Amino acid sequence: MKKDRIEAIAELLDKRGKLTLTQLDDFFPDVSQMTLRRDLLQLEQAGRIIRVRGGAMSVKEVQKVSSEPYAKKTAMHTDAKIKIAQKAAGLIEENCSLFIDGGTTAMYLAKEMRDIDIHVFTNGLAVAIELAQKKNLDVTMLGGQVMKDNLSTASPVARSYFENTNFELAIISASAFTPENGFSCGSMIEADLLKMARKKSKSMYMMLDSSKIGKIMPHTFARLDDIDVLITDDDFPADLKESFAKRNIIVM
Repeated sequence: MKKDRIEAIAELLDKRGKLTLTQLDDFFPDVSQMTLRRDLLQLEQAGRIIRVRGGAMSVKEVQKVSSEPYAKKTAMHTDAKIKIAQKAAGLIEENCSLFIDGGTTAMYLAKEMRDIDIHVFTNGLAVAIELAQKKNLDVTMLGGQVMKDNLSTASPVARSYFENTNFELAIISASAFTPENGFSCGSMIEADLLKMARKKSKSMYMMLDSSKIGKIMPHTFARLDDIDVLITDDDFPADLKESFAKRNIIVM
């Protein structure tokens, strides 16, 4: 029965943490991949799993390294975040030096990144853990105060670290965006860190799902003219796309 199968999939994911569609095929040889995808979608809508490229992971797996607020954020707007992460991952070239922030979209980016020769700097705990599983990437974790809501670190002393550090590319996600207030987040020390990453990067790409539009957080870390590429979802308003294009910002 469908209900029994869906429950069996959920139990498998809770036990194993992650499963690919190919592995699910092995467990359910008489069920099509299309049906399995629908089962995963139903489980995701129930808040029990998180779909990732090629499979799924249990929410409990995320909670092993996360606070409750972070786990909830990870499960919100999943489809948009995964699509944005896939687009961003395709823009990363081998041998580059890269900064990635600690947001939940950045965590999906870490999952989607190819296992190639690049050096990644991040202030995201979950991001660093995900990247550490890839054998060809070098990962540097920036220290500081741990912010439990988004499992990232930031510290005023990071300024001295950035003095002699350069990035070819920074890929950053924002908690909120309005044209008037720019890209913002909830922590002043995190905003300061993201500003430093922006200034030390040759190019800056912003990941922003459309649910963040119109929201305002206390601390702005970037304006429209600070970014080179916007990576967003299909629901991004057309009039805003035009305003980005007028500033020669590529919208993907």
